[in-house]
Amino acid sequence: MPQRSTKSLSALLVASSWLGLAISGCTPSNSANTNTTAQNVSNQTQEKTSLIRLGYQKGGVVPIARQRGELAKKLAAQNIKAEWAGPFDRCATLLQAISANQADIGGCGDIPGLSAIAAGQDICIGAVQRPRPESLSSAIVVRGNSPIRKPADLVGKKVAVNQAGAGEYLLLKVLEKENISKDKVQRVFLAPTDAAPALYQGTVDAWAVWEPYISVAKLEHGARRITTTHPAPTYNVMLVRNEAAAKSPEAVKAAFSGLGEEYDWLNTNTAKSAEFLVKDIKISPAVAKQVIENQGPQLLVTPNADDVAKIQKTADWMLEQKILPKRVDVAATICPTAK
Repeated sequence: MPQRSTKSLSALLVASSWLGLAISGCTPSNSANTNTTAQNVSNQTQEKTSLIRLGYQKGGVVPIARQRGELAKKLAAQNIKAEWAGPFDRCATLLQAISANQADIGGCGDIPGLSAIAAGQDICIGAVQRPRPESLSSAIVVRGNSPIRKPADLVGKKVAVNQAGAGEYLLLKVLEKENISKDKVQRVFLAPTDAAPALYQGTVDAWAVWEPYISVAKLEHGARRITTTHPAPTYNVMLVRNEAAAKSPEAVKAAFSGLGEEYDWLNTNTAKSAEFLVKDIKISPAVAKQVIENQGPQLLVTPNADDVAKIQKTADWMLEQKILPKRVDVAATICPTAK
């Protein structure tokens, strides 16, 4: 597993800053107007290349980093200004914001990320969180009084999923594992905000979803799981606007280095992380504690060849299932900052 080198990254950024100062210091001194113009251009260039905008959904590491304030301080020490875009209700809207130049970086599951790339969104993969097979952060849930006890009971039933997202992928993989034809279960395409009331009110029979919705459904609405671990755990990916990766590579690298440290903090400060989660998504302390436990330790790394191959396998399966409109070459979607 590749390890981050914060010291090396910091040294590179300091060296880059020093070089910029050295070059600007060589401006000829025989004209005050020339000096002023050159300085203005230098300031404009620095302002453009040192800004990084972090997009986020509720419940992720980015809003926790925003609340803590440490990431912004670390970036500021490297002459990089952090701005925040969000919260967005789901990956699809976050990725649209990145493509629309409203944010530079955002984290999503690999399924919606691959769907966005296949749809032509101008983004690349800058960092990943590897799957944890033992994680309980995704599940198919049903109402507490439902007769559905196992995946086989879903035959003939309606299951809410987010189209071309993690929910649809989870359902299809569960059905595949249980040798159940996908045509025997009706997929109802709903965003989480619509799927939750649909389940509670009985419009759908089950819901394929992820945290924090699982813990909210269980602890506040009496829902229960009919699956535990994921039959095909997925990656989380940090996606970057291509223009930002090309024009501000050092800011992107510094942001990922800082976010990696935020994950390290989260892993060793679970109680405090739960407190931040309560503030971020307005859930009860009991739900927040359960979410943190179900997610388990998280680590942000630069994708290696094995990661690329595994994500490619997922993308090819999605193409076979007609979830993707065309094949995605994953290796070609890795950001230059991650190579």
